[in-house]
Amino acid sequence: MASRYTIDDYAPRSQFLTDSFQRGLAHWNRERLAPGFPQEDWHLRLELDMKMLRLERAFLEHLRADIKDEAALAPTDPDGFVAWFENLKEVGPGQGDPLFPWLAERASRDELRWFFEQEAAGEAGFDDLVAFTQVKLPVSAKLELARNYWDEMGRGNRAGMHGPMLDALVETLAVDPVIEKTVWPSLALANAMTAMATSRDYAWHSIGALGVIELTAPGRSAMVAKGLRRIGLSDKQRRYFDLHAVLDIKHSADWNREALRPLVDEDPARATAIAEGALIRLGCGARCFARYREALWQESR
Repeated sequence: MASRYTIDDYAPRSQFLTDSFQRGLAHWNRERLAPGFPQEDWHLRLELDMKMLRLERAFLEHLRADIKDEAALAPTDPDGFVAWFENLKEVGPGQGDPLFPWLAERASRDELRWFFEQEAAGEAGFDDLVAFTQVKLPVSAKLELARNYWDEMGRGNRAGMHGPMLDALVETLAVDPVIEKTVWPSLALANAMTAMATSRDYAWHSIGALGVIELTAPGRSAMVAKGLRRIGLSDKQRRYFDLHAVLDIKHSADWNREALRPLVDEDPARATAIAEGALIRLGCGARCFARYREALWQESR
């Protein structure tokens, strides 16, 4: 079975943050997570998967090395940790990035379309990430992730599902979110989130990464929604971003109370892993915002 992925085995650290590496990892993630059937050459597929898992782990450890010292400073008592975590909304990487006021007030329709195309192509699927992460979690955290997942699923109503809302906005803006046209920081964010959610020894990291999305996304979503309103999109067409601007505030409070606090109370060592996951996610987001600004602001000059 020939490899479709153009990644060299045991890639040096300098190769992780590149188009070719992240696109190869993104294609592999898309194929390995898609439902399928048993194949005659399954043993060759397993060999390829082992190679890719080594590369995925090396990439994740590369990201972790950048933030582990900062994460080690997070308190390990429940009250102190939740306070530290919630403060990431103010001081975490990428917070207050000037990209989002610009999207709200100045970006053209084509610039908003390009931004959304990048975001849609790099979307890992919050619902699926939550589903992977919740496996075998302690009861309180598992229930909170279940409630969150149920909201993502529209509480059983297709019209309320977040994924189809995103798909509808793709059609409205007539964008083509494909891996080949996506900048590597957007792919790296999705690849890192997928790696943490699907690796059980990074389950606590995934909880931190998912929780910090709920914590920090509402303000950015509100500004994107404002930009979409400015270029003429209706309430229905903007619903994906409008919903996240409001709903994620409650999700974040519930996540911190029902998942983070009891998990850290039960085992303080989890605080450091959760902190690492949150900082990895925020760091990946900050790289995205910087790359988007580079592309959009250079184009608009």
